[in-house]
Amino acid sequence: MIIKMTKYSILMLTKEREEFLERLQELGVVDITRSVKPIDDNSRKLFGEITKSKSTLGILDKYDFSNDVDYQQITELAKRVEIPAERVEFVNQQSAKLRELNSALATTEREIKARLPWGEYNKESIQKFEALGYKLHFYCVDKKSFDPSWINEYPLQVISTDDKKCWFVIISENGSDYKFKLSELPAPEGDYKEAKAELDRIKYDIIECKASLLKAKESANIIKDDYSEQLAELDKYLAAAATKKAAEDMITVITGFAPVDEEQRLCEEFDKMGIYYIKEDAVEEDNPPIKIKNNWFARQFEVFTGMYGMPVYSEFDPTVIVAPFYLLFFAMCLGDAGYGLVLLLFGLMLNKGWVKIGMFDGLGTIISILGAGTAVVGTILGTFFGMSLVELSWVPEWLKSCMIIGKIELFGMGEFDIQMILAVCIGIFHICIALIVKAICYTKRFGFKNSISAWGWLLLILGGVIIATLGIGKIISPEAIKWAVIVVGVISALGIYIFNTPGRNPLINIGSGLWDTYNMATGILGDVLSYIRLFALGLAGAKLGEAFNDLAGMTLGESFLTWIPFILILIFGHVLNILMSSLGAFVHPLRLTFVEYFKNAGYEGKGNKYNPLTKNKIE
Repeated sequence: MIIKMTKYSILMLTKEREEFLERLQELGVVDITRSVKPIDDNSRKLFGEITKSKSTLGILDKYDFSNDVDYQQITELAKRVEIPAERVEFVNQQSAKLRELNSALATTEREIKARLPWGEYNKESIQKFEALGYKLHFYCVDKKSFDPSWINEYPLQVISTDDKKCWFVIISENGSDYKFKLSELPAPEGDYKEAKAELDRIKYDIIECKASLLKAKESANIIKDDYSEQLAELDKYLAAAATKKAAEDMITVITGFAPVDEEQRLCEEFDKMGIYYIKEDAVEEDNPPIKIKNNWFARQFEVFTGMYGMPVYSEFDPTVIVAPFYLLFFAMCLGDAGYGLVLLLFGLMLNKGWVKIGMFDGLGTIISILGAGTAVVGTILGTFFGMSLVELSWVPEWLKSCMIIGKIELFGMGEFDIQMILAVCIGIFHICIALIVKAICYTKRFGFKNSISAWGWLLLILGGVIIATLGIGKIISPEAIKWAVIVVGVISALGIYIFNTPGRNPLINIGSGLWDTYNMATGILGDVLSYIRLFALGLAGAKLGEAFNDLAGMTLGESFLTWIPFILILIFGHVLNILMSSLGAFVHPLRLTFVEYFKNAGYEGKGNKYNPLTKNKIE
């Protein structure tokens, strides 16, 4: 639900503003209206410091030397490292140095590999040799391409060979008409021992650099605190810049919002400070910030509401409806009880810290919820790791009787899969709830007279669904159905075509109603059909799982060794299927929520998230 807000209009001397804002940061509950975001020297400086601090924290988090072969030496050297006061600059310098050293390491290793075949190479001796009027030419060829006759034709010396290549030199006189059919290599830059010594030096420098970064990681909390303070300082600066000034800048007017349950505490603080203020209940026209509060279950799904946008102040918080339906949709799309248990286990392992994957940080709880829901729904749909639970002898009969499987005759049009019909029924129910929410919300925001059209459409669609259900179930007589259709149709038509906009020309209202009818007829039909994907995605995942089971079964034979490919195919196949199916199960429920539900519920998501001034801006 949306927490009610109190609006505060505060009047003070401009010279007291800085102290007052700092006190608000300490209280941490007042959201100051920030209408201005200045780009000036001060804000640029703050932005720069914040960027550096955030980048530095990312650098420190990235480095983990625990698996390094030189870890013991790194830890010993780290004990002697002293971190300067300019921690951020130090970390960035050491990180840049480490990158350069790693690049130099790779270059030197390549150089050693290139020099090694030439043995102990003395560049000075070669220069003296050339001063006597001779020149050395360096070559490397495939061993099979080396012609032994070259030794007799040229003053040639083989330096080294291996299984594949041959390295050799040819001596010529300076100025001679030297001709040889192979491409010549450049002379080595030096002895491989020199490169090896350089490599050892680079390796030690890398160890020293890693030791510095390891020591710096101990200061991560200090950098994090500085980062939080910088964010708070910028936030305070932007809030101050957005205040209104009067009386030749002598007076400052500040507008802010805080939850109603903080009213007594804030009033006591303001009175203590001698601040003149006016408080009043926030209304939609004030555009107050939005703070939502839900139970433990719904709170896990607030991230989806935030992805679309926060509600405005007079709207309903959609999270309480999004939560159960998203869980149901995800479970139906994944549709396999075994896969649900895997997700449940994975989520629990994330929560316990047994598994750490950056992209899943903080998602252990919701993954566990989605996994548990899938395990239950997958059981009802009768699928377990691609196997049909109905066909398994060890599954109790009472559980099989609870499963929704098979086909059903419908309206004399043939047989349809029960799960497909279930998906469509869930879609109709979901859209009906959206229309109910829209009618109630419009009434609350705009008054009943301006929401008659929404009520008319709700009556027409919901009434039609109820009448159709009663008729199919033969609960009421055909005569009663006829009169029910007439009554619902007439009342709905009046709301949709005549009274949709009170005070306007009825002919214009009729035209507007006809246009709404076209949009609703095409939109609702398309929206309902979208829910068939709940069945289609679940069926696709089940069939793919079944295919992997069949493929694995084909490898089994009398030999014990045939169990190896059997197990490997099962593991690889089902892991792949879980990953692909989970992606579809994540995306499509979002579409059903954002497009089908929010559209029909009239949800706009244009609210501003509650963002109070506080010392700790890191969430």
